[in-house]
Amino acid sequence: MSETTLSPAPAAASYAEVTAIRATDPQAIERAWATRVTRPTIRGNGRLMIVAADHPARGALSVGSNMTAMNSRTELLDRLRTALANPGVDGVLGSADILDDLVLLGALEDKVVFSSMNRGGLAGASFELDDRMTGATAASTAKARMNGAKMLTRIALDDPGTLATMTACAQAIDELAAANLIAMVEPFLSRRVEGRVKNDLSTDAVIKSIHITQGLGSSSAHTWMKLPVVPEMERVMDATTFPTLLLGGDPQTAPEETYASWARALEIPAVRGLIVGRTLLYPPDGNVEAAVGTAVDMVR
Repeated sequence: MSETTLSPAPAAASYAEVTAIRATDPQAIERAWATRVTRPTIRGNGRLMIVAADHPARGALSVGSNMTAMNSRTELLDRLRTALANPGVDGVLGSADILDDLVLLGALEDKVVFSSMNRGGLAGASFELDDRMTGATAASTAKARMNGAKMLTRIALDDPGTLATMTACAQAIDELAAANLIAMVEPFLSRRVEGRVKNDLSTDAVIKSIHITQGLGSSSAHTWMKLPVVPEMERVMDATTFPTLLLGGDPQTAPEETYASWARALEIPAVRGLIVGRTLLYPPDGNVEAAVGTAVDMVR
């Protein structure tokens, strides 16, 4: 019996068409993933430029002082498609809803794709630090032929939810390793300040978070780190031998200062590139193409 060959799913031409496909032919999403042109994570000079878009799935819609900046899904998709159109952008990290939209739109051809796993720690919730897996699974990531999955791992020594998060992340690392997929771990030491969760971005706190999280799971063979840019990045990177991508975070400084800090950190050999969301997708001047181009030039 011969194998059935799937024909590539035609790309949706508009957001209205995406909605129509979701309503009338939801299997088209699976077909789009099955026929998408994939690519290895590492090629060329081995450096990566990834755009991130999984913040909305945990209710984090703000950019700087604008609390509703990411309310519009179509605007976010416009910005992502602009970024992905730059040939120097290797791929994207996103939650399943966003990635499914992008694959229907034909924006993920020959791109690296990372799914987002734990979105249960909703921003501002009393259970924010009990950040269980409510998004992608290792199985769904493998079925869609993605490159790996990312997990946020916030550690608060005075919050019992931390243990559930660490346990879920350890299990996810094992499941991803069994499928030969990258487990992208994003660690922070966190605490509540006036009721809000704050990440400790001091150098020693970032180093401690690395040591705790790089020990999660029964195998580290496929584990990468996703780390913030903080002072003394040479000391930070001396804490791990894992491949590392630098995150951008919610922009709090002028773009020139942010870019300069990235450029310095990218000179460290263990740093493999950038994985940045809001800083590039919502720059102060609104010019996504220029912001992405600046980041691509630094990585390349």
